[in-house]
Amino acid sequence: MATFPLTLEEEVAQVGYISRSTPKDKQVLIDEIRRMKKEKNAVILAHYYVDSDIQDLADYIGDSLGLSQQAAATEADMIVFCGVHFMGETAKILSPEKKVVIPDTNAGCSLADSAPADQFAAFKAQYPDHIVLSYINCSADIKALSDIIVTSSNALKIVQSLPADQKIIFAPDANLGRYIMNKTGRDMVLWDGACIVHIDISQEKLNALRVKYPEAKFIAHPECQEHILTQADYIGSTTALLKYVVDSPDEVFIVGTEAGILHKMKQAVPNKKIIPAPASENNTCACSECPYMKMNTLEKLYNCLYYELPEIHVPEDVRVKAEASVLRMLELS
Repeated sequence: MATFPLTLEEEVAQVGYISRSTPKDKQVLIDEIRRMKKEKNAVILAHYYVDSDIQDLADYIGDSLGLSQQAAATEADMIVFCGVHFMGETAKILSPEKKVVIPDTNAGCSLADSAPADQFAAFKAQYPDHIVLSYINCSADIKALSDIIVTSSNALKIVQSLPADQKIIFAPDANLGRYIMNKTGRDMVLWDGACIVHIDISQEKLNALRVKYPEAKFIAHPECQEHILTQADYIGSTTALLKYVVDSPDEVFIVGTEAGILHKMKQAVPNKKIIPAPASENNTCACSECPYMKMNTLEKLYNCLYYELPEIHVPEDVRVKAEASVLRMLELS
C-alpha cells in the first residue's frame, strides 16, 4: 500500500510523470528550464511533433534517430528527450553512460505498441531464413530482436543494398514496408503495425482540400496508407518533407504527417501557405495530431529537469543487442 504523500518514484509509477507545483508564469517557467538545463549540464531534445513552445526551447529539433545521434555527440550529462518512450530508449541505447529522462512515460507510440516483443519473437520464429529489418519506431526489445534498424529516410537504400535473394521480415510499420516493396519490387513479410496519426488522414476531406487549393503540392510521410501515398506529389521522412517545402518553388503545400512539423515549416518559410492534411471525421481536431507527443508539456519538462525523473532504463543485454542493429544500419546507410 502506497504511503501518502507519494514518493517521487511512486508518483512516476502511478501516473507516469511528476505532478508537483511549478511556476505559474509561462516566461518564469521557460527561464527556469533554461537555468536548470545549464546548471545540470543537460541537453533538451524535441521531436518535430511536440508542441511549439518546447521546440523553441530545445537545443536540437529533429527526428528520433538524428536527435539521439546529436545527444550522443554532446558532452551533456543528462538527455531530456521530449518525444515518445521509444525515442528515450534509443537515446539510452546510444548513450548508456548518460542519464536519459522523458517528461511523461505515458507518452507511448501506437506503432511501437503494435509489436509486443513476445508476439514478435514467435512471428520471427516462423521465418528462420529471413533477416529482420525494423523501423526505428519500435521498442528496445524489438530492436534487440532485429538484424538491422531502418528509418523512413534510409529504409529504401538499405533494402536495395541487400542481396536480391535475401528474405526479409519488415516490422512494425506495414505501410512503410508496403511502400518500400512497391518502390523496389522486393517481396517482404510484413508485420501488421501502423501509426494512428498517419492512417487517420481522411480521403474525403483531402479531396475537398485539393479542390479548394488546386495549386497545392500534396506531400506525405511513407507511414500513410497506400491509397493516400498514390496521390502524393512527394513522399519522404519528416525531415525530408521540411526540406522539400523549403527548397520547392511552389507556394502552397498540404502536409500529410503529424501537424507539429508545421511549426518548423512556417518558421522556415513564413511566406508560404502550409496546410495540415485533414484527419477523419472521428478526430476532434481538423488536423492529424499525435496524442502521445502532446503529452509533453512545459510543466512536465520543468519537473523532469528538476527531479531528473522519469528516467529511462534499458537492460544491458537488451541494449547491447539493440545497439548492434542500430550500428548495422549506420554502416549500411
